[in-house]
Amino acid sequence: MRPTGAMHLGHYHGALKNWVRLQHEHECFFFVADWHALTTHYEEREVMERYVYDMVIDWIAAGLDPEACTLFIQSRLPEHAELFTLLAMGTPLGWLERVPTYKDQIDKLKDRDLATYGFLGYPLLQAADILIYKATYVPVGEDQSSHVELTREVARRFNNLYGRSGDSEARIAAALARLPKDDARYYEKQRKTFGETGSTEALAKGEALVRRAAGSIEAWTEEDTERLLGHLKGAGQTILTEPKALHTEVLRLPGTDGTKMSKSYGNAILMRDEPAEVTRKVRGMTTDPARVRRTDPGDPEKCPVWQFHKVYSDAATQDWVVTGCKTAGIGCLDCKQPVIDAILHEQQPWRERAEAYLSNPKQVQWIVEMGTERARTVARQTMRDVRSAMGLSY
Repeated sequence: MRPTGAMHLGHYHGALKNWVRLQHEHECFFFVADWHALTTHYEEREVMERYVYDMVIDWIAAGLDPEACTLFIQSRLPEHAELFTLLAMGTPLGWLERVPTYKDQIDKLKDRDLATYGFLGYPLLQAADILIYKATYVPVGEDQSSHVELTREVARRFNNLYGRSGDSEARIAAALARLPKDDARYYEKQRKTFGETGSTEALAKGEALVRRAAGSIEAWTEEDTERLLGHLKGAGQTILTEPKALHTEVLRLPGTDGTKMSKSYGNAILMRDEPAEVTRKVRGMTTDPARVRRTDPGDPEKCPVWQFHKVYSDAATQDWVVTGCKTAGIGCLDCKQPVIDAILHEQQPWRERAEAYLSNPKQVQWIVEMGTERARTVARQTMRDVRSAMGLSY
């Protein structure tokens, strides 16, 4: 996440809640994307200085466990920038210009000068962030799928360019010779079928055969596996892993004015807002414009408050809201009270957990330091592989 402002309920329900769950299902890396923040806020250095550690405190308060996942700061790892630079050497300019969010952000942020190389290249920096940890999955909403697909294309191109050494053909032949003859013929059949038809079934069969060989042939090496898997796809040795998009449930909460919740729009309910502030903001929320008077019936689907009920209220409360709103049996302030109560209940443990770190900032800095060192170990190994593949290991 980019440290461009205080974290709000939209951040929590849109992504952070999924992170808390995923840390127990995968080995997860979560980082403060301060370089990415500079792509749009390069003139506002105080933004990062203010929010970097505050963001980590909010993450931990929401349930991220530094013992279960890796938390770090992007700019503390120059390996990210090195991989970004090396990937840029072979990435076509057109790939970056066609990213849907590129033109969309330029249109939406007309008040900022985004005619910079950094802004054009941020999807490639994002790809480097992912590829340097050889990530298998990237948790994103549907609207971010194009970024994961670009990352896959970048990895595929890199592997095609640099995954073949001068003796690749001989090494592939040697690996095939280690297979039983029937298995070697079966592998070639699946490779040819995939190459001619793109059959995912043929690809899966070929991959399964290679992985079986890795577990059963004594002289088999990890390099044999990577070479044959790459050869199966018509690519070189897999140096950078192609990640998949892990589509997680994304709940989009509107801001208090009914538009997208954003700190910059002044319509956000912050994760650590005080109870009185939460009450003030929710009570002042925009409602169905048809309800001018208390006696006017309304339509919940036209009211931003209803989106909060979908997240926070049980079925009985939702039924009460729908009936009361459509019949004018309840007023808008009556409708908002269960939302206020639910938000305050959700925030209470966040505030309690955050307080321990706010009163001892050295502790959160130490957590980030430890996470950065764990991330560095993985990133350095990937960069050794990348430099070797590109002939930069002299």
